[in-house]
Amino acid sequence: MAIGKRIKFFRNRKGMTQKQMGEMLGFLSRTSDVRMAQYESEARVPKHDLVKEMAHILDVSPHAITVPNIDSYIGLLHTLFALEDMYGLKIGEIDGEICLRLDKSADVYISMFEMFRAWQEKAAALEREEITKEEYDQWRYNYPELDT
Repeated sequence: MAIGKRIKFFRNRKGMTQKQMGEMLGFLSRTSDVRMAQYESEARVPKHDLVKEMAHILDVSPHAITVPNIDSYIGLLHTLFALEDMYGLKIGEIDGEICLRLDKSADVYISMFEMFRAWQEKAAALEREEITKEEYDQWRYNYPELDT
């Protein structure tokens, strides 16, 4: 989820209007909603200090607002949190192992299930040595074009 959508998501979660949010950030009352609309549409990108202020007002980590960097553990975790919000990804435990699963009540369940099933089938074929690692990677890096 892009930064503008994330700002809007958390602002709506707090039940705030763009104008209210902008005023809390210290923008002029007559332009506060326009300024927030610019950030949410990504016509403007907030600087780090402004992201920190937004996060404080929205009672979230700045990591939750910015587009996560999956090259760090914290960034990866916030990516998974965003996937939970957007696609109904859930975390659970099966036989003492932490597992990720799809929420059957999510609107996107069927589409996500079909994609995850295709991935699981290719991963299982790799594990059974029916395909090579190169073939598996070729499938992953060209999905959905090479999905059969």
